[in-house]
Amino acid sequence: MTNKIWLITGASRGFGRIWAEAALQRGDQVAVTARDVTSIADFKTRFGEAVLPLALDVTDAEQVKQAVGQAHAHFGRLDVVLNNAGYSLVGMTEEASEADVRAMFDANYFGTLRVIQAALPLLRQQGSGHIVGVSSTLGHVATPLIGFYCASKWAFEALHESLAQEVKSFGIKVTLIEPGAYATSFGSPESLKIAPGMDTYDELRQQVFAGMASLDRGDPQATPEAVFRIVDAQTPPLRLILGNAGLPMIRAVYEDRLATWEEWEAVSNAAQGDLR
Repeated sequence: MTNKIWLITGASRGFGRIWAEAALQRGDQVAVTARDVTSIADFKTRFGEAVLPLALDVTDAEQVKQAVGQAHAHFGRLDVVLNNAGYSLVGMTEEASEADVRAMFDANYFGTLRVIQAALPLLRQQGSGHIVGVSSTLGHVATPLIGFYCASKWAFEALHESLAQEVKSFGIKVTLIEPGAYATSFGSPESLKIAPGMDTYDELRQQVFAGMASLDRGDPQATPEAVFRIVDAQTPPLRLILGNAGLPMIRAVYEDRLATWEEWEAVSNAAQGDLR
């Protein structure tokens, strides 16, 4: 197996750091990026020339272009472009400000789009490459209180599904990684923005927080092998769920959706009309 060259956004903590370390430990080379480059400086000390630490704020379009181009020029190619940067906005639909919602989408959706658009000309020129986006099981299921985050991941899913069809003929692969609940720092203050709460939603908020607290969280250190299986595969899937809770949840949601659509099928069909 040829060693891979990666670019990973959001490598300062969580999955980004874990997967970057694991890739380097198996002999790959990685451009690790974070908004604060000092948070990833230790990679250079530990892994030497195999790693290229870069400052990258995915909301800064010029910095994105510069970092992606620098990583490609430094290593000579990019095999895996892994978009991991992002955060969650916590707040009911009525509570969050439009500015906060736009800021989150700027990071979670447009930030990823910027990286993809910067990388695509280089990957097309190579005739190869694998774009990997870190989505979530919440890219299929929306819950109260974090609906804005869910919405960003639903958009993230659609972006990659379209992209996969657009770039297949260029030899470029696309995969969405969809983790369930894991014991990472994603729930930390650094990865959350919390909207001011309204008393009206206190009871529901407590219920949601209680449900989140009771989740059986996976071990993030158990995930690198699954990611390697994806990037090493000749024909990787478009989607891969991480953890054992996601598929049963998604299956139940889709069964319910199908049942509802089928129940109302006659109404849907009647709305087709007949222009013959």
